[in-house]
Amino acid sequence: MSAQQVLFDAPGPKARRIILISNIVGVLIVLAILAWIISALAGKGQLAASMWTPFLESRTWQFFILPGLLNTLKAAGISIVTAVVFGLIFGVGRLSHSAPIRYVSGLVVEVLRAVPVLLMMIFFWLALGSSGAVQPQNAPLIAVVIALTLYNGSVIAELVRSGVHGLPKGQREAGMAIGLTRNQSLRNIEVPQALIAMLPALISQFVVILKDSALGFIITYPELLQFTRRLGVGEGNVIPSLFVAAAIFIIINFALSTLATRLSVLLSFRTKGRRPSPKDPIVLNPAAT
Repeated sequence: MSAQQVLFDAPGPKARRIILISNIVGVLIVLAILAWIISALAGKGQLAASMWTPFLESRTWQFFILPGLLNTLKAAGISIVTAVVFGLIFGVGRLSHSAPIRYVSGLVVEVLRAVPVLLMMIFFWLALGSSGAVQPQNAPLIAVVIALTLYNGSVIAELVRSGVHGLPKGQREAGMAIGLTRNQSLRNIEVPQALIAMLPALISQFVVILKDSALGFIITYPELLQFTRRLGVGEGNVIPSLFVAAAIFIIINFALSTLATRLSVLLSFRTKGRRPSPKDPIVLNPAAT
């Protein structure tokens, strides 16, 4: 008997019909909403060919899309690296056997997780601008990176803590049996295994960092969303410009999610001591999934 059968009763014929009807009704409602949105946009002329022709011009990509995309990737890339470092430091700190380190790390993580990332962006932008510590043109980027690092780093720290606690207790006992101290076992055995186990969640957090970088337009950081809005205002096609920006974000996020799945499967095979084979379609035959 599977765990699903233990926890939940298998639906009978009547329940299956109700589920099928509910799914059909839900799909029809979604299609009706999409049709209404498309009809409204078409009625306003937002789907006319003239609204989309600017995206066929090289100048649009040279002066708007690509600069904005590069700035988005720059802020997200720096924030990912710093957030991982922050998360590892405070995640290990929350696992420390020293009570003061553990309590301070827990306090920092819980406080930062509770503060909205946009609020942190605005705070650091104003603080950096008024203090004169950095050049005014660099203040938006630094504020975005700091805010994304603190918020997402605290989430990663919690992932590290929960990942280590989710490991079998025998891992630590085996490390201590061969003469490792608790901290050595944590650094050399438990945290590396926890990182592999939480890899999908970790890369999902990278997706969050990439998406949250779009909030930088509120503090004048020239990322993809701000560049596409400028293009839309100049060309009179704000809605198509936002659609293009959304499509770019979807493609990048889908690529990151696919990477998370592939890495998780490959690393799981590696920990089992074998290589993936053609019988493992999730790795070598994506079409089979």
